[in-house]
Amino acid sequence: MSYQALYRVWRPRTFGDVVGQSHITRTLQNAIEQQKFSHAYLFTGPRGTGKTSAAKIFAKTINCEKAPVKEPCNECAACRGIQDGSISDVIEIDAASNTSVDDIREIRDNVKYASSVVPYKVYIIDEVHMISVNAFNALLKTLEEPPKHVVFILATTEPHKIPLTIISRCQRFDFKPISNQAIVERMQTIIDAEDVKVTKEALDAVALAAEGGMRDALSILDQAISYSDEQVELEDVLAVTGGVSQKILTDIVAAMHEKNVQLALKMLDQLIQNGKDPARFVYDIIYFLRDLLLYKSAPSLEGILERAIIDDDFKQLSERVPEPWIQHAIMQLNQTQQEMKWSNNPKVFIEIAIITISNRYQDKLESTDSVSSEAVMQLTQKLANLEKEITNLKQAPPQVNTGTKAQQPERRRTQTGKSKNSYKIPYERIRNVLKEAEKPALKEVQSVWANFLSKLKTTSAPAHATIQDSKPAAASETSLVVAFKYEIHCSLFLDNRELVESVLTSVLNKQLTIIPIPNNAWQELRSEYINNQEPSNPEQTNTDPIVDEARKLFGDDLIEIHD
Repeated sequence: MSYQALYRVWRPRTFGDVVGQSHITRTLQNAIEQQKFSHAYLFTGPRGTGKTSAAKIFAKTINCEKAPVKEPCNECAACRGIQDGSISDVIEIDAASNTSVDDIREIRDNVKYASSVVPYKVYIIDEVHMISVNAFNALLKTLEEPPKHVVFILATTEPHKIPLTIISRCQRFDFKPISNQAIVERMQTIIDAEDVKVTKEALDAVALAAEGGMRDALSILDQAISYSDEQVELEDVLAVTGGVSQKILTDIVAAMHEKNVQLALKMLDQLIQNGKDPARFVYDIIYFLRDLLLYKSAPSLEGILERAIIDDDFKQLSERVPEPWIQHAIMQLNQTQQEMKWSNNPKVFIEIAIITISNRYQDKLESTDSVSSEAVMQLTQKLANLEKEITNLKQAPPQVNTGTKAQQPERRRTQTGKSKNSYKIPYERIRNVLKEAEKPALKEVQSVWANFLSKLKTTSAPAHATIQDSKPAAASETSLVVAFKYEIHCSLFLDNRELVESVLTSVLNKQLTIIPIPNNAWQELRSEYINNQEPSNPEQTNTDPIVDEARKLFGDDLIEIHD
């Protein structure tokens, strides 16, 4: 097979080729030129950031026939021999397959022999965190005081697994993830040399998918070149990586902001049907919202955007969507991303997130906006009508007919009692709870509700997702009525009922049966129950009609009554 992958052909051969690690390459170059390099180094950092390549370049530079120099010449016999692996004095060891004490003892026994071809014998131990504790102990003394002709370079992606006694004997260099801009510039150099046509948008998409790794970027680029025809387009990269185009992300964010839940869910379903990875979709939309937020905060800093391309649609979207909405959406999607890891059906969590973002956060933002003059006029008109009705009531009190009063809500509920999700609301059971309900019992549940949700989340993330948007509404000694945001949550809760009730029992120290009800049905039932109650004291008899109307408009939680 004559073809070689791009990341192998374009593996760095000089320190100048190592992208995005100038803080390390400059230090090493100066140490080599001044002949003050150490006997042991530890290279740490994410995959594909140049650790092993830098180690090999270091070995070539200190053994180059033109040394001391800052860069290997790659022409002398030593440089060429180290590059092709023919010189036995530079030993590359994969610690993942050489983990035993015997393997390390063999290194320790061979260290004492002088190098045969080049001045320095270099041991490059890759993924060094994989060797055993006993093997590390066998390496300690040799690593601390090796012969003058030996240099150790240890490379790892997980430095926290290496004993501190090893780390303290090495000079440590932390390789950082490579920036998208640096990855794009390096790929541009490579495609120019390879005479391959790739669009700028495609290169940006490759850099984003690589997540800071140059090797991953070249592997993805290689795949996209094979997938495309004459020129690599953005669609080719998205097809290879499973990413989502900016047009779709823009449309979904706009639909959520405009509270068009149906359109947003339809686009999500179409994406999943086309084979897009749900986890990748959430990742992409979080980064897209992050770029949208940064662009709104600082439009001049376009260079720091990682996912978005500044086109007309993006600019129009940034003008419509407020910053608090974006922040809340990112937080909700980040929580969804965590919960998806423990689920076999991640699409459900994304759908719940879309519904929540489209409705709940929008409602919150609208409630915090300044009240328009039109809204003030409408409220004033309502109050005037209310005062007129109060005057009429005082002059001619209506005859109360309790029979018809109780029948009307019941008839209305007969039509809505069974939801479209096949959840039948148990009205009679809830009425019985309300008859036995006590405020101290509800306050007791409310006081432990946050701890209960936290414990439930650690016990079962799917069960927590069904009840996180609910709140306790009424409680008796044996039952708890819980108001859910949507009817679908009531149906989903029933599948996890036993687990949820057991966790609540462990927190509350007593057993309660949870009865779910959609929030709108709860408000209706609660109003009916209050209206059917006989006044128990003079204060209730003389309640202010304005207060009653305010309760109907805004609910008890949002009003305060002052004498």
